[in-house]
Amino acid sequence: MRSYVNLTSIGMLLFFSFGLLAQQTEQVTNDDLNQVLKHRLDVLQKKVDDLLWHERVGDVAHVDKIFIYGPPPANIPDPDAKGAHNPVKFYSYVFVPRDIDPAGKYPLIVLPHGGVHGDFDTYHTHIIRELMAQQYIVIAPEYRGSTGYGKGFYEQIDYGGLENDDVLASRNHMVEHYDFVDKNRVGIMGWSHGGMIALMNIFFHPKAYEVAFAGVPVSDLVARMGYMTQSYRDLYEADYHIGQSAHENVAEYRRRSPVWHAEKLQTPLLIHTNTNDDDVNVLEVEHLIKALKAEGKSFEYEIYQDVPGGHSFDRIDTPQAWEARVKIYRHLAKYLKPERPINSVKQLKQAAYLPLWKD
Repeated sequence: MRSYVNLTSIGMLLFFSFGLLAQQTEQVTNDDLNQVLKHRLDVLQKKVDDLLWHERVGDVAHVDKIFIYGPPPANIPDPDAKGAHNPVKFYSYVFVPRDIDPAGKYPLIVLPHGGVHGDFDTYHTHIIRELMAQQYIVIAPEYRGSTGYGKGFYEQIDYGGLENDDVLASRNHMVEHYDFVDKNRVGIMGWSHGGMIALMNIFFHPKAYEVAFAGVPVSDLVARMGYMTQSYRDLYEADYHIGQSAHENVAEYRRRSPVWHAEKLQTPLLIHTNTNDDDVNVLEVEHLIKALKAEGKSFEYEIYQDVPGGHSFDRIDTPQAWEARVKIYRHLAKYLKPERPINSVKQLKQAAYLPLWKD
């Protein structure tokens, strides 16, 4: 039975959340108010979006949210404090097709979200519906630094570092504890920062994944710091994060960049990029492609030429995006062998937009 959002519940959630926010803001100075508002509103938005997941994909998927853990924090201000070295706990979304046979075995897709401080939200609705139609199990980890979980978790960010271990931990949890997941059919896919995480996972844990897709992936943090603004660099230079600029510690930024680990590729890989990308400049991905070629690696890639949508060109609802996603699913299916692979735009539209789309 489909699960529907209770609008009364959302209203009560909004009322009590803003009440709590008002109580907290009375205790802070004006200088702190913006940060308090930011994190409280992120938490509120996350709670509402959690409800919307059931409304938007609940007819085709069982939706769950599990609470697991990764390595201890990257930065520990007081190493002697009680619990300072405890693992970092984080949530992960789990989507299971409603029509699977629990006694069977099904392929798993690990789907890390993008954004320096982002989260997995209902922007991904059509992608989840497409994956459910193919009978993939999906886990989408809210790795350290994700938004929607308060200031403390936000400041656990470790971009290009231990966040990759959080994503691997989510993969391992599914393989070890869900009997209907086939441990020999696990793939990873992601866009932007999520594409970068996909690359880092297959480079450092090649035996964990049978196949990977990296869409418009952040590939070279050294180059990225050169063409982005200082406000963007500040996210990395924060005391709770790397704490230094690329100029001050170029080796650390290289360590966190996929392009400098190209020699490690063993997993079948497809890369997509777009020449008019307004976030991850195509030069980053071109550098990655050249580095992989220089290492003699076998992989697939496509450099799209000024496709509308820029950074999101293959995730939006356009004919070009549908065609690009069909290519992605064909690549994954070659190695993961889903029960009902999507091989055409017609199949994709029927999966993503049913019952609205009939032709």
